[in-house]
Amino acid sequence: MRERLVMLMAVALATVAVTGALIRLTASITISHPKDAHASLPSLPAAYLGVFEPGSPPGYGAIAAFTQAAGRRPNIVEYYSGWAEPFNLSFANLISKHGIIPLVQIDPTDASVSAIAAGVYDDYLRSYADSVSHFGHAVVIGFGHEMNAPWYSWGYGHLPPSTFVAAWRHIVTLFRQEGANNVTWLWTVQADEAGTGPVTAWWPGAQYVTWVGIDGYYLHPYSTFTSVFAKTIGQIRAFATKPVLLSETAVGPETDQFAKIQDLFHGIAAYNMLGLVWFDKDQHGSIAHQDWRLENNPTAAISFKVGVLRELAPNPPSG
Repeated sequence: MRERLVMLMAVALATVAVTGALIRLTASITISHPKDAHASLPSLPAAYLGVFEPGSPPGYGAIAAFTQAAGRRPNIVEYYSGWAEPFNLSFANLISKHGIIPLVQIDPTDASVSAIAAGVYDDYLRSYADSVSHFGHAVVIGFGHEMNAPWYSWGYGHLPPSTFVAAWRHIVTLFRQEGANNVTWLWTVQADEAGTGPVTAWWPGAQYVTWVGIDGYYLHPYSTFTSVFAKTIGQIRAFATKPVLLSETAVGPETDQFAKIQDLFHGIAAYNMLGLVWFDKDQHGSIAHQDWRLENNPTAAISFKVGVLRELAPNPPSG
């Protein structure tokens, strides 16, 4: 095992040395930032390194640990918010001090999606929009993620897509009316697989979406970027020209993690995607719930660091 880690370290260091010249050449490139807080984030290829960390919110410790393992501080931190939860302003302020943008997936847990579309929850939404506007920095917001999959109450087989679309449009319109123009709207689907529905059915229209998100994982030894994501990317680009973010992804420990993580980053670059959000959580119990963490996993961490250096922009935007 020790010899294998030494070999992996040698490969990583050699790769970093080869790419050093490229990094130095691109380091002088200035990535444009929003002119003010009330502007969408720049849609630049390979500009975003994100993470989901249990415990963040409320704390920063897990993000710091991921930063060490990944070799770079993320510029997006994702968390999931149940319906009626307020915008976590204290956490947003905390990570903003580190140059990190909050990505909030607001899910209609225990809520009626048709009632959302009808305006029943508008007081809550106005309060949320006002908090986001007063935050004064960029925020990425999604609603009802993975709606084309069957495992959530708002998803495929449980809710007419037209009802979801009406709710999405209502939320975006209300936020804009409240002046929350610092929101980048992320419409997030599950990568096409057995049991998911056609992504076009849930599309709310280009005027209501800033970015498209795709969630998908390397679950098996045979998983590749092509097998997990390519079909869905093709489907989306057939009806939308929006930039695409891998909004929830990771590579399982039962795969050849060094090679598969490299494949993940190569795919992001090859498809001119925005970047990725790594699901850095220890899960157990099924093929879909594995230990996805980089921490305490030297092989995965080394490959991830190489991928970040080789494929992601050296000067990422901040909120």
